[in-house]
Amino acid sequence: MQNNSNTVRRFIEEVLNQGRIDAAGQFFWDDMVEQVPLPGQGPGLDGLKNALRGLRTAFPDMHWTVQEQVAEGDKVLSRFEWTGTQRGTFLGVPATDTPVRVWGMVIDRFEGTKIKDTRIIMDTLGLMMQLGVVPPPKA
Repeated sequence: MQNNSNTVRRFIEEVLNQGRIDAAGQFFWDDMVEQVPLPGQGPGLDGLKNALRGLRTAFPDMHWTVQEQVAEGDKVLSRFEWTGTQRGTFLGVPATDTPVRVWGMVIDRFEGTKIKDTRIIMDTLGLMMQLGVVPPPKA
């Protein structure tokens, strides 16, 4: 289980934080399944890579931090926060040059040494409020 947790942390550092998107194949099977894909995300590892490229293009300075991790059996749950500045289009929203801070959790299920499926739950509503797409609630 510790190795699985370390694998997730390595993925976050090498692929998400350093932007080495093509290295994602070291961490995920080609036929991996994203249980909650981003809108427009295609299937498998190629779909994941394309989604990550889009995210990195929109937020080129994005940085992910694991705040808490729990591993049990073949699963690792990571509570995270990521920050970045929107410099490109994201989900149809043109660049705003707005800095954002987004929280979420991801559950990764391993088969052997790689992730077979993943389920990310992210505060997309909060992100859209930060980008000015959705108005904040009235006080």
